Amino acid sequence: MKTLAERLKYAMEVLPPKKIKGVELARAVGVKPPSVSDWLSGKSKTMEGPNLIKAAKFLKVNSTWLGTGVGKPTDKEELSEFNNVTFVDIPLRKIPVLDYVQAGMWTQVNYDGVLPQSYTYTDYKGSRPEDIFSVIVEGDSMSPDFLPGDKLIIDAALAPKPGCYVIAQNGSNEATFKKYRVTGYDEYGREEFELVPLNPDYPTLSSKDHKITIIGVMVRHVRDYKY
Repeated sequence: MKTLAERLKYAMEVLPPKKIKGVELARAVGVKPPSVSDWLSGKSKTMEGPNLIKAAKFLKVNSTWLGTGVGKPTDKEELSEFNNVTFVDIPLRKIPVLDYVQAGMWTQVNYDGVLPQSYTYTDYKGSRPEDIFSVIVEGDSMSPDFLPGDKLIIDAALAPKPGCYVIAQNGSNEATFKKYRVTGYDEYGREEFELVPLNPDYPTLSSKDHKITIIGVMVRHVRDYKY
């Protein structure tokens, strides 16, 4: 069986005790019936990614055989160095990418979100989608864990916890990215804390000595790797 259509028909009509209908396969894979019709007719010659995995699982056949014809339909699926990921289909949301001045103004009433640096997408939702934005790491104060050009997803609706990474404002409108470390409590029971750089060549900022406002908590760290 050299084509996807032949293998699919075999898996739907010959292998199972009862023939499987196209609408049943469409429902299991999460596609519309015309997509299954295209596979069965040969109009679509390939089935890839999550659709292939879902179809093979529903039809109880080997995904490599179904997609390429290599092996047998009854071969056991094995996890190997070449098959150690899961394909997922997660909806993405558009969020603004801010520079550090815009990020510093995020919690101020007069910042209206006009003219972000650009936009990016994330599947992170949080409790308040409107409080999620992205910034790009500048400088080496947080190296080696965070390097210039790394992208961060920030949730301004979250309160910081000891050990987390935060975007904070120190006096001026410009923001800074540091590790949050609790040092004690003031007379009103409020946390006293430090903003700690991971690079020891940079100074630590203390809430005792500086007026620091926590803008948001980092929830995602994204890095592009050189090719």
